[in-house]
Amino acid sequence: MKRALVPLLIIMLLLPFASFATAECPSEGHTVVLKAPAVSRTASGELIGVATDFVITVAPGTGHVYVETWPLAEVDMQASARLAAQIAGKVLGVDMSKYDVFIHIKADSPIIGGPSAGGTMTVGIIAALEGWKVNPKVMMTGMINPDGTIGPVGGILEKASAAHDVGAQLFLIPQGQRIQYVQETQKKEIGGIVEINTQTKKVDVVDYAKERWGLTVIEIKDIYNAVYYFTGHKIPRPEAPAYIKIDTSFLKDDALKDYDNTTAYYQATLEKLKKSDVNYATYTTLMEALNEAQAVLNQSKQSLDDGMYYTTMSKDFQARIIIRHVDWYLGVKSEEDVQRILRTTGSEINASERRVSNITIRGTTMLQAVAAAEERVEQAKELLDEAWKYYYTGDYWDAVGDAAYAYERAKTAVFWASLGERFATGDVIGKDVVKATARDYIDESNLIVTYIESMYGTVGGDLSQSIQQAEQYYEDGKYSAALFTAMEARVRAQVFLDTLGIDNQTVLKDKLAGMKEGAKVAIAMAQNQGITPVLAIAYYEFAESYEQSAEENGSMEDLQTAMIFYQYARETANLFLSKPAQSVPAANTTATDVPQIVIPTPSSAETSTSTPGDSSERIPETAIILIAVGAFLVGAAVGKKL
Repeated sequence: MKRALVPLLIIMLLLPFASFATAECPSEGHTVVLKAPAVSRTASGELIGVATDFVITVAPGTGHVYVETWPLAEVDMQASARLAAQIAGKVLGVDMSKYDVFIHIKADSPIIGGPSAGGTMTVGIIAALEGWKVNPKVMMTGMINPDGTIGPVGGILEKASAAHDVGAQLFLIPQGQRIQYVQETQKKEIGGIVEINTQTKKVDVVDYAKERWGLTVIEIKDIYNAVYYFTGHKIPRPEAPAYIKIDTSFLKDDALKDYDNTTAYYQATLEKLKKSDVNYATYTTLMEALNEAQAVLNQSKQSLDDGMYYTTMSKDFQARIIIRHVDWYLGVKSEEDVQRILRTTGSEINASERRVSNITIRGTTMLQAVAAAEERVEQAKELLDEAWKYYYTGDYWDAVGDAAYAYERAKTAVFWASLGERFATGDVIGKDVVKATARDYIDESNLIVTYIESMYGTVGGDLSQSIQQAEQYYEDGKYSAALFTAMEARVRAQVFLDTLGIDNQTVLKDKLAGMKEGAKVAIAMAQNQGITPVLAIAYYEFAESYEQSAEENGSMEDLQTAMIFYQYARETANLFLSKPAQSVPAANTTATDVPQIVIPTPSSAETSTSTPGDSSERIPETAIILIAVGAFLVGAAVGKKL
């Protein structure tokens, strides 16, 4: 009797899962099973590599993405999964609002690494959409970026070890991460005294993995490379035009006028200082400030002569902050004078906000420019708040300095709004577009920042604070400011990961060259869609100015700043672009012109892709699907629209 009850009990337990699977996973759907490496932290704080199983099902639906992890991951993977689904649809030219994606992730221990599985999830979703088999001997690590490139991650060596442990023969890593830098600690006892030395050691992951495990490691640039190595199918990559022209000549007249006005303001303030009755100490301090402004103006003139017009205006902006600080401080005789300055600044910010918020946005180019304008208004508000704090503590010098900065920042917001109007074309774009994009960027950026802090502590700087600020902007309905703040945090986080532990300028320059090329291609792709990505072009030129400075003075800081602005350029060029590449029929996607990496083809028993309608392959996979989908009963409650 007891034996008879066991099968009945099993059937009763599975019935709820089966009904859920019937409702959410129709027979037209496909499932793929992949393994991905991750890192876990031991009780002693050591990072170790672990393998995770991904069961990914894509079926006709309404655009939801469901994620379930066990054990619960330290980092929420929901945002990474949503982005993976978006990129999969974009790459294939598929409307993902017509599909539901189910992702079940199983690991042997709690893992760190939601973002680092983004590339793997994107491959799995693409394979499931196309019904392609994936090679179980291939594994990868890498974030998925909004433009389809594979972003940097941490723990490469630990993940390579995990890939080897589960039988992988090919391990894909983000481009530029072949060289890793690890800390080696050595203890030496001399005469009862323990001497501890820590050295940074360079490790070539490709050579190390091949020598130690026989594991082939390959750097990949984007999701197109990844899909080929996993499936053998080659999806055509969107190509940038052969001729790419990136210049800021559209700002030439503005730059000429801006330089003349700033120079005139400098001369007038210099004369005002010389005629003032301030004491020696104050005169010396203010003159030093004006000398600094003059040095910046000299840089501005050089940029103007070189045809770098956005850089010219940026240098003018820096100089004007200093000049206005001196100009306004010369008029301070009492605390009432400081109050007057702060109120004047507040009035200027309010006028700028009205100007920006009342614009009707037409076309993507204008949208990008106005988004930049709104962010600058919010920055000006924050600076003015700081100025008032200084005022109430009696620090009038810093109060006036922050007020000057806020005033000039508000002026730049008006400039960007006006620039957007010059490029106004096309249909009206509503605020809901910016809101949705901002939400995605905040979630994705928060995921990456949490990932970094989980692995490396707070070494990423004020990244968490930037995410909190972006969330506050979002709650206040300032969606453009939220978007740009989150985007900038994301970029800084990626550059941090990509340069972690590297102090070799040659290596950094190689990475810089790759980022520069990525920005160039992104700008070209936007132009190819009839869009002039004014902000991206401006950032690209600004990055070039820092790159030149790094070449001249060997500054590592300038080199990293150039990296950040090239990445800003790439990200902003892709903002609000949703036109997907055209999909190619599966019969034409088998690669023939890409060098083959020989990996044993899985036998029929090892096949990791199934079509639920095929009864000959259903028995083992159905069990997996029922268990996985049953677990989605929890995940379904948090499913979100794409």
